Amino acid sequence: MSEETPQSRAEAPGEGSAAASGRQPSRQSQGPGFRALSVAMAKGFLRDKAALFFALIFPLMFLGLFGGLLASNDAPRSEIVLIGDVPLLDQLSGDAKEAFDDTFKVSHTDDREDALAQVRKGDVDGAVEMDGNKLVAHYTATDQTAAARTAGTLRAFVDGANVAASGKPPTWEFVPRQVEDDSLSTIQFVTPGLLGWAVAMSAAFGAAATLQGWRQSKLMRRLQLSPVRTRTIVAARVFVTVAIALAQAAVFLLLGTVAFGLQLTGSWWMTIPVVIAGTLCFMAVGLLAGAVAKTTEGAVNMANFLVLPMAFLSGSFFPLDITPQWLQTLAKALPLYHLNEGMLDVMVRGEGPLAALPAIGILLAFTIAVCLLAAKLFRWETV
Repeated sequence: MSEETPQSRAEAPGEGSAAASGRQPSRQSQGPGFRALSVAMAKGFLRDKAALFFALIFPLMFLGLFGGLLASNDAPRSEIVLIGDVPLLDQLSGDAKEAFDDTFKVSHTDDREDALAQVRKGDVDGAVEMDGNKLVAHYTATDQTAAARTAGTLRAFVDGANVAASGKPPTWEFVPRQVEDDSLSTIQFVTPGLLGWAVAMSAAFGAAATLQGWRQSKLMRRLQLSPVRTRTIVAARVFVTVAIALAQAAVFLLLGTVAFGLQLTGSWWMTIPVVIAGTLCFMAVGLLAGAVAKTTEGAVNMANFLVLPMAFLSGSFFPLDITPQWLQTLAKALPLYHLNEGMLDVMVRGEGPLAALPAIGILLAFTIAVCLLAAKLFRWETV
């Protein structure tokens, strides 16, 4: 029997502990581990056809759809039907006639009841007839926007006809001027919102599915016992997710520029830190969903439950100007709103780099708050 020395007794617990835990005695040289994890995660993303579709292809389909629908800056012409003779409009000439033809698509009828029926059914925006020296425009209350546009434009032609009849020039003149560059098109205001939604969806879904998937497959526990530090694993996951988000932004901007005439203005390069901050924020949202849910499907559904309504409430699909004031106030409490606004400021509105800093600060504050909540609810294994 060999004699046990104090030194051997002191070393035995450490060796036994290392053997029992499966850990290596040293956790140095984390650089190779970070690179290996990053490459493995990136390959896993590229091989996952569903993840690749919903991160890149699916959002680009929306960009193509909106780009095709909104490729032209021209407003649609209002459709009106003229009942009988309408001398005031029939006798327009010169610039007034050209402006009228550019504004209205006109049809004629002598059947007053049929014309009013077309208005009620929404087939036309209005029916116009003369009653003595009055121009009467019939509209439907079911489409207040079209009614207001049609009535306002017709009133302008009536005012012009009154000036022409009196022979006196108007005292006041109205000159509308757009504050943005004339080259801006509607797609430029749509692109940041769609890009914000794509980044939020990819980051949240990826984090939720990864966390819950690793936990269910016991990979989380094996990584915990591996010689790679936890912060290295987290850094690799963050690096890959941010790289995917920046690739999304590059593809969006390239497609928008080449296919739909997107023109970047101001400090558009500040989109990069805004996208990074937004990615971190929605990664935290995904981590929260993955920490709370008990299955991968549940985590993805919870992330979808958080992100999709946020997209509608934050102006990703339509401008918030048409919504009630209380909804616009609510939107400002959502991180996706600030991601969209930050990109709009530097990509479209021509603002300087400082304009993006408030959005970045708010997104990072959301990130910290949600990460702390997710960490408190996190469990290494499904209970």
